[in-house]
Amino acid sequence: QVQLVESGGGLVQAGGSLRLSCAASGRIFSSYAMGWFRQAPGKEREFVGAISWSGGSTYYADSVKGRFTISRDNAKRTVHLQMNSLKPEDTAVYYCAADGGSYYPRSGLYDYDYWGQGTQVTVSS
Repeated sequence: QVQLVESGGGLVQAGGSLRLSCAASGRIFSSYAMGWFRQAPGKEREFVGAISWSGGSTYYADSVKGRFTISRDNAKRTVHLQMNSLKPEDTAVYYCAADGGSYYPRSGLYDYDYWGQGTQVTVSS
């Protein structure tokens, strides 16, 4: 089992930045690829980005590429999502997730075994 807790969400103006964090506990964190997803009201949960177990490989959705950056610190068992140049369409609940089936980043919703409770990000225009 892996337990995940997100933090860092909030309200920000368009063009601003936020940094989300995900703290993990439980099984060996460093063996899991980690991902971030988001879900806006009335929409399906969608992939944002993911990072390999070592942090050496990342993969992003086209909608956030160049604006969002994922990093991880295996010693501190944390994953971060740095979000810059935020847009109103980035408004959503953001979830961190752990992929126990791969060391490398994947984008499929059903690739991930463990999920956090989510943190709300609201971007005002």
